[in-house]
Amino acid sequence: MADDVVLSAPLFAGLDEESSLALVASMTPLEVVRGDVLFHEGESGDRLYIVREGKIKLGRRSNDGRENLLAVLGPGEMFGELSMFDPGPRTATATVVADAVLLELGHDELFAWLSDKPGVSQHLLQALARRLRRTNEALADLVFSDVPGRVAKALLDLSTRFGEQVDEGVRVAHDLTQEELAQLVGASRETVNKALADFAARGWVRREGRAVVLLDVDRLERRAR
Repeated sequence: MADDVVLSAPLFAGLDEESSLALVASMTPLEVVRGDVLFHEGESGDRLYIVREGKIKLGRRSNDGRENLLAVLGPGEMFGELSMFDPGPRTATATVVADAVLLELGHDELFAWLSDKPGVSQHLLQALARRLRRTNEALADLVFSDVPGRVAKALLDLSTRFGEQVDEGVRVAHDLTQEELAQLVGASRETVNKALADFAARGWVRREGRAVVLLDVDRLERRAR
């Protein structure tokens, strides 16, 4: 089951091919479908996951029921690793956005590898640092950017991981509902739809259900600043 997508995850950075394949062989494959919940916010956790296929969303829910999406993850990305270094309740709920194949690794198996390959810890900590940096950027955007700017930035971010070059531009199959996209941006669905409609009217994007075609990336990048 090992392939370049799986081996691009931070867990394998710095490992030789033989060690990487052995680590993959020790992981448990897991097939899940849209709507499945891998774990809930507040639950105890002792395993991490690598996305081989599909998409996973990480979200949090407020006391009054509102939801906020922290991230949408795709092939080659990893989640759940925080609980490996700091055992305790999960900080988010992980839900399947698009049918997925995951690789699962438990705490004991990981630390057996880390004791033998201490260099892997550095790469995992770097991955955590990148995620923290993205979280800080998202918080700053909520304070300093308007909703259209955040929508433009979210579309560009999704395009870097899920975009496919087509004749007209970049097609991004994000697989998110309108409500989920609004949760990712941190705004109401109505406000986000208004921003998308404005982008479409300007000829910057074309909406296609749970996908969008970015027709003018340069304009979107300027709007996202």
